[in-house]
Amino acid sequence: MIKPNRTLQVVALGIGFAFLYIPILSLIVYSFNESQLVTVWTRFSTRWYEALVTDDELIAAAWLSLRIGLMTAFASVIIGTWAGFVLARMGRFRGFTLYTGMINAPLVIPEVIQGISLLLLFIEMGKWLGWPEGRGIVTIWIGHVMLCISYVAIIVQSRVRDLDPSLEEAALDLGATPLKVFFAITLPLISQALVSGWLLSFTLSIDDLVLSAFLSGPGSTTLPLVVFSRVRLGLNPEMNALATLFIVVVTIGVIGANHFMLRAEKRRMAEERRMAELEVA
Repeated sequence: MIKPNRTLQVVALGIGFAFLYIPILSLIVYSFNESQLVTVWTRFSTRWYEALVTDDELIAAAWLSLRIGLMTAFASVIIGTWAGFVLARMGRFRGFTLYTGMINAPLVIPEVIQGISLLLLFIEMGKWLGWPEGRGIVTIWIGHVMLCISYVAIIVQSRVRDLDPSLEEAALDLGATPLKVFFAITLPLISQALVSGWLLSFTLSIDDLVLSAFLSGPGSTTLPLVVFSRVRLGLNPEMNALATLFIVVVTIGVIGANHFMLRAEKRRMAEERRMAELEVA
């Protein structure tokens, strides 16, 4: 058996990381460039961050995207957790194939098709039911939740399948109701999956352009729509400053989430060791 060359592995890994992160680092560096030309360095300046703070359109779009992202993340985790739990624990019930297909459909259907379908649905609902009266934050939120539920359900499903059912069975034997077992035993054990699903849903919502383009209306322009409309007219150093701020926020969020998940994993392993010691005693 031929062993891979360690030096070659390190070089290949370094090239891969350089390909991914050098553009991000250059974007951060040029966000402090005074020149109006994105790729021409003149001298260090924070003028584009100052311009970003006074840009009312971008700030309004950012707050709207943040609100929709938070609403989408919480709703997707709540609904997707139940959906994933059903997929993992309920077995093959009547209609299981249809249920699985409906959960997985947003993963394989192009967003353009989803956007058109939801747009036509909301138009017809507006005609027959009088709701929604127009497209805005609610319609965008519904579209994003529809997209993100699938990701959360798959993450939760894989985590629930890996759980040791003996803990839940022991709680049931001691008289706990299934609902209490779910909230007291299962949810803490799958907390890492819930955090991962929340972060993924928030990221997908903040980043979404296609669904937002179909489901937005006057006064409900999200940040990706504003950025896309401006980039089409030419690159602006202000976009570098905006992207840098998002990179910083996302990095802090990822570090915080990893810290939380590591603490939860250590707490779970300590609890398992304590239970094993009690069984031995």
